Amino acid sequence: MEALAELERVQTRILHRISDLELSHLPQHFSHSLSLQSSAAAGANADADASTTTEGRLSAVLLANSGRDFSFKRVPSDYYEWTLEARRDILGAASIHHLCKSIVLVNTQAPPNVTDCSDRNYSKYYVVVVQYTARFNAETVKNFLYALNNGKISKKKFNMRLAPEETSAKLTGYEHNGVTCIGMKTDIPVILDEAITKLNPDFFWLGGGEIDLKLGIRTKEFIDYVKPFIVNCSGS
Repeated sequence: MEALAELERVQTRILHRISDLELSHLPQHFSHSLSLQSSAAAGANADADASTTTEGRLSAVLLANSGRDFSFKRVPSDYYEWTLEARRDILGAASIHHLCKSIVLVNTQAPPNVTDCSDRNYSKYYVVVVQYTARFNAETVKNFLYALNNGKISKKKFNMRLAPEETSAKLTGYEHNGVTCIGMKTDIPVILDEAITKLNPDFFWLGGGEIDLKLGIRTKEFIDYVKPFIVNCSGS
């Protein structure tokens, strides 16, 4: 039975891959339009306003900010139990290194008067985007922020730690494994790991606002819209 189940999973991934390849040969504007139509048709009401869905809302945000080369894809509920290779295949990503995640950090040593994200140079919170294959180094972020403030703030006032899930959800509006930098509830400053900017091709995947929704986006378009700090903050 286990062998049969595995065979069914492999066949499903192959069919997804064939579908992705077919779409990739369509003109870009047609492919994107088809993707949005398919998503709408899959809903309980095909005539529902796309702006009421996460995909529709985030697509509108990106399109309003000159975003053109992006894609949303639904994944199975057990996606995070899969290997990185299996995730790569179902998304049609170029490699496992193109699979990224967004994590919310909190500065636990910020003084009492620093409670929000109004000062992007010395914010209480930051969102960091890193590859799944990389090892995040919080110390490099600490050193970057210290230098960003020209050493005027003591290093003791920087201690970047993973924010509690409930805090992350409240600030971003997204659940764990669904966090994305697009359309967050709070304008949290973003740090993009430098390694992502060196990926070839320059199109990476990250959370799409829901646990089973993923967003693929051209790196330049992501940078132009999000305007992140680009920091070497990871190792392999």
